[in-house]
Amino acid sequence: MEEKEEEKIRINKYLSAAGVCSRREADRQIAAGNVRIGDAIARIGDLVMPDMPVYYQGRLVEAEEEPVLLVVNKPKGIVCTAQKKEKDNIIDFLHYPKRIYPIGRLDKQSEGLILMTNRGDFVNKIMRSGNRHEKEYLVTVHKTVSDSFLRALAEGVPILDTMTRKCKVERIGKRSFRMVLTQGMNRQIRRMCEYFDYRVVSLKRVRIMNIRLGDLPTGSYRKVTPEELKRLEQMLENSSNDTVRFESSAIDRQLWEEEE
Repeated sequence: MEEKEEEKIRINKYLSAAGVCSRREADRQIAAGNVRIGDAIARIGDLVMPDMPVYYQGRLVEAEEEPVLLVVNKPKGIVCTAQKKEKDNIIDFLHYPKRIYPIGRLDKQSEGLILMTNRGDFVNKIMRSGNRHEKEYLVTVHKTVSDSFLRALAEGVPILDTMTRKCKVERIGKRSFRMVLTQGMNRQIRRMCEYFDYRVVSLKRVRIMNIRLGDLPTGSYRKVTPEELKRLEQMLENSSNDTVRFESSAIDRQLWEEEE
């Protein structure tokens, strides 16, 4: 009997759905030769049937039964990566009993909200720049913020060979402001401020879409509430789940490698 074509899924999607890692990280591991399908070394783009044995770094991959989505208050000094070679990686920091990985990044010196999950379907939908999902930040700079500076940030700034999207900016103090972005270029807020000779001294993410950090202590985590999850799934319903591809230039990669 012929295998049904619709039952086959790409190997990176298989690993993501099993809670091993994101699709992007799966492609890295496949390219490094760390994934096998049966006795064969996997190649990027390989298709897998549900009953095929898949091995990741020598261990049989078993699907996660319980979906996990955590709200984490990342402290400064922790790196948003699942790579064990980074001694300050967020996986070791949390010591969560199930395999999870971060959705997006905050750079090492930034703090605040990062989502951690074993649900691969969430990663691309939340991360993909074209879906234009809001992320909110509290920013403090080294000198008094002027009205003209805030207006210029809101209108868009030329960085990384492109113009940032228009965004929401609101003063909240003499040297601080609130900023809502719908994209995540590499070190975007820091670069935007540097363009106008402002240096960021603290940067904290407090919201991703409908998920708010609230009063969660630094270094702690909690599960999303049923109400939060329901609303998030509604907001993601029409979002693209395509893996981000680096087709045209380095900008595509920078949009994916989000480090605010």
